[in-house]
Amino acid sequence: MNNIIWKIKTFGEFTVPELYAVLKARIDVFVVEQNCPYPDLDGYDRKAVHIWAEQDQNILAYCRIFNKGIKYNEPSIGRVLTTDQARGKRLGKQLIRYAVETIENRFRTSGIRISAQDYLLKFYGEFGFEDTGKKYLEDGIPHTEMLRK
Repeated sequence: MNNIIWKIKTFGEFTVPELYAVLKARIDVFVVEQNCPYPDLDGYDRKAVHIWAEQDQNILAYCRIFNKGIKYNEPSIGRVLTTDQARGKRLGKQLIRYAVETIENRFRTSGIRISAQDYLLKFYGEFGFEDTGKKYLEDGIPHTEMLRK
């Protein structure tokens, strides 16, 4: 995958086309592909740092990160996705590495809490996240809370 551009921005730094592309990718993956109608615009985007990979203005991978005290007592990563055209190209791993590095550099901690879809537990385990034992359904999808110390 050539000409991939990685971006890290706060909400106020988004251009309108970037914001549109991010929201489209989130809806395409979480609402359409996963057949899960839920309120994606949850009021947290303004408090997040957004990280994504794009190519030709198309989103390939995306997540948002939060400082401690916004979603959890620890910093957190959420809305993690890889779009259909980018799957199998290891961008998800690169995305999580960037997210962890950004949290460590901006928020000065390695402690990170996430809400992981259960089928991704092994994936997140590769980055030091551990199952906390807290399991629940979120929008009808099995999730597990995980913590990286």
